[in-house]
Amino acid sequence: MGQPTEAQRVRGYILTQANKLTIPELVSKVRTDTAPLREAAASVPEDRFFDRPASEDWSAAEVFTHILDMNDRGADAIQDILDSARPLAAVADCDDRRNPGGLKHAEDFWQAYLAKREPLLERVLLARGMNTLRSKSGPRFGDLTWREWLLFMRVHDLDHMRQLQTNAAHFGG
Repeated sequence: MGQPTEAQRVRGYILTQANKLTIPELVSKVRTDTAPLREAAASVPEDRFFDRPASEDWSAAEVFTHILDMNDRGADAIQDILDSARPLAAVADCDDRRNPGGLKHAEDFWQAYLAKREPLLERVLLARGMNTLRSKSGPRFGDLTWREWLLFMRVHDLDHMRQLQTNAAHFGG
C-alpha cells in the first residue's frame, strides 16, 4: 500500500489525539494552540488587512472570515450533539469569505472568534459521555465524533493561521 494522503494523515492524527486526551486536556490544547491566531492576524498591517497579496490569494480578512465561519459551524455542531445526544447529518467546510459585517480590524475578528469559541470550550468541559456520536464531515475527513470535530477545528485554524502569517510577511507585517 502507498503513502497515506495528507487527508488520511491528518485524520489519523485527529482520531488518535482526540481519543487519547481527556476532555480538559483537549480543551486546553485547542485553546492554547489556537491563541496565536490573534497575533498572526494582528501582524498583518492594518491598512492591508483587506488586501489580497495576489489576485488568487485570500486577504487576511477573507482568511479570518473563513475561520469564523468554520468556527461557527463546528461550535454549533458540537453543541447540538452534546445537547441533543444525537449525531448530526452533516457539517461541511465552505468557502464563504464575505465579511460578516462590522469587522474592520484584526482585533474585531479575534473577538468575534472568541465570542463563539469560548462558550463552546466551556460547554465541552461539562460534557459527559456521547464520545462515540459521529457527525458527517464530508468525504475528505470522514465521520468524526464531537471530540474529533473539536480537534479538527484546531487543525483547521492552524492551517489558516499560516495563511495569515504569509499575508503578514508579504505586506511587511
